[in-house]
Amino acid sequence: MKYNNIISARFISRPNRFVAYVNLNGTETAVHVKNTGRCRELLLPDSMVYLEDFTHQPRNRKLMYDLIAVEKGDLLINMDSQAPNKVVREALENVKIQLPDMKKLTLIRPETVFGDSRFDFYIEDENGQKGFIEVKGVTLENDSIAAFPDAPTERGVKHINELIKAKNSGYNAYILFVVQMSGMKYLIPNDTTHKAFGDALRFAHSCGVHVLAYECAVEPDSLDITGKINAKL
Repeated sequence: MKYNNIISARFISRPNRFVAYVNLNGTETAVHVKNTGRCRELLLPDSMVYLEDFTHQPRNRKLMYDLIAVEKGDLLINMDSQAPNKVVREALENVKIQLPDMKKLTLIRPETVFGDSRFDFYIEDENGQKGFIEVKGVTLENDSIAAFPDAPTERGVKHINELIKAKNSGYNAYILFVVQMSGMKYLIPNDTTHKAFGDALRFAHSCGVHVLAYECAVEPDSLDITGKINAKL
């Protein structure tokens, strides 16, 4: 996926989940943060960040810039929480992601309700197999090991439990982690932050839910899935 009109700035502060202040060409400027997670290890004072500039197409926007990526040492991390679903759809359509137990997909439908949850994608293949995919974006890493989540997520646990129900109802079920960076060795559940999520993920895997992880090529103006990495549960 591509962004338009990307510019760089220096991070100053983040007073709430949705707004950050950056130094943009010497001026303190408020920008919209496209990730409601904590991102405390990313948004550090004076970190280089990348913004999508909407000043030439404001569309009644309150803030004219979206913060979409940040440098963490030598690593560029996309932190746009809307991006993972977009790149997964592109990768499914371009067959860059091949799902276990599924052949060529004939239907990819976003935001589909099952039980008490709304999954990111409902899919069907040429053989009539049906399934659900839940997508999770990953921005947390340590020593080139990606981890999820970066904060407790009861919603994430609920999604996993619903995927188990879907699997037990005859659907194929997938939880797909989009690692919004490159060069990772593997992905792990972040038990230190939320062990209940890790426990639910491991149980789901034992029930036949496929746990997949893909890393991305990240540029200031683009994000693309490049390949599968191991998910160590």
